[in-house]
Amino acid sequence: MPRFYQRPELVARRRQWKDDNQRVVFTNGCYDILHPGHIRLLERARSLGDILILGLNTDASVQRMKGPSRPFFNEQQRIRLALQLEAVDAITLFDEATPRELIAAVLPDVLVKGADWSHFIAGREEVEEAGGQVLALPLEPGYSTTDMAATILERYQSAPEAQLQQP
Repeated sequence: MPRFYQRPELVARRRQWKDDNQRVVFTNGCYDILHPGHIRLLERARSLGDILILGLNTDASVQRMKGPSRPFFNEQQRIRLALQLEAVDAITLFDEATPRELIAAVLPDVLVKGADWSHFIAGREEVEEAGGQVLALPLEPGYSTTDMAATILERYQSAPEAQLQQP
């Protein structure tokens, strides 16, 4: 059963997983519109180990990175949604510009990001220095939160007003 952890709890739990010889995988992101591309990436990440940790950006960090109109769902809603995902074992929040500090504290065996971040994977140095593996997994074609949001807005703006009213 997936669980939300505060950072100190997660670091302590990570030590237990290590003592139990469980391979820990870490990935992170905003996940403010959960879509099939996210699910497939999380499933592939989970297949690389025994435990998958998902680091979610806080609302404030999403806004700093993506602008004042994001996230679409607040961090509590995103946590509740992520807790329902079969591939995810542990969830935590980070407020920093990147999850480097969180990754350095957890030191996963495998650090995973989508291929769109292959140019910069925060925490790479720390994980590799500790003997871990860093992977940029291919993205599911046709799924981008930013593109989906633009499409929704475009459709909304071009829809006749009568179609937008609730019955």
